[in-house]
Amino acid sequence: MTEAHPTFSVRGMDFFYGPTIALSRINMDVRPRQVTALIGPSGCGKSTFLRCLNRMNDTIAGTRLVGKILLDGEDIYSPEVDVVFLRQRVGMVFQKPNPFPQSIYDNVAFGPRTLGTAGRRSQLDETVEKSLRAAALWEDVKDKLRQDALGLSLGQQQRLCIARVLATQPEVILMDESTSALDPIATLKIEELIAELKQNYTIVIVTHNMLQAGRVSDFTGLFWLGELVEFSPTADIFTRPKEKLTEDYITGRMG
Repeated sequence: MTEAHPTFSVRGMDFFYGPTIALSRINMDVRPRQVTALIGPSGCGKSTFLRCLNRMNDTIAGTRLVGKILLDGEDIYSPEVDVVFLRQRVGMVFQKPNPFPQSIYDNVAFGPRTLGTAGRRSQLDETVEKSLRAAALWEDVKDKLRQDALGLSLGQQQRLCIARVLATQPEVILMDESTSALDPIATLKIEELIAELKQNYTIVIVTHNMLQAGRVSDFTGLFWLGELVEFSPTADIFTRPKEKLTEDYITGRMG
């Protein structure tokens, strides 16, 4: 059986904020329908790298990328790429839940309406329900879809944000420390959801919680001072790392 082609192939990537280099010589393959975790101390480049994968850094003046990031073999930094379509294909869930000050229904319907894919009302209703079910939130909210999304608990708000991403039918879901603001029970629900979602989506997470990386991910990359120190199957990273710096970070001697 041949191995599936990577969803993302990152080759020789450097990233600059103005004259300052934030990421250097990054090479990585992100495999389809797997969870890839990015770990490392604060300020090491994890979130910057994550935002490179759907060009969120384009919104920051003076940024520049050298090298290539290929999505299904196509260079996402090519001038021909439609960035709106790219961000539909590569959705992002942020550190703090950010539901819109609208109803639960309108939050999930926002993407299809904006992209012009909503279709008839019955089709939009089906998309909203399907997305909420996929985010393990439907049973909680099915009788209050017209209520303000800001009335949900933080954990429910984060699952709503995941449903909002799913409604645009992405291929990849990026999660930037998406459980760091949540309590342990809500965190566990998101982790269980990640395990379910990877059956259909490629997922890349940034986390400071190494136990979480060990629980939910298939591959793990350690970033350190803007460089990718090691990238391996998660079991190898945590039990037989190749680099001493990885071992020191995992065991708490550094970082």
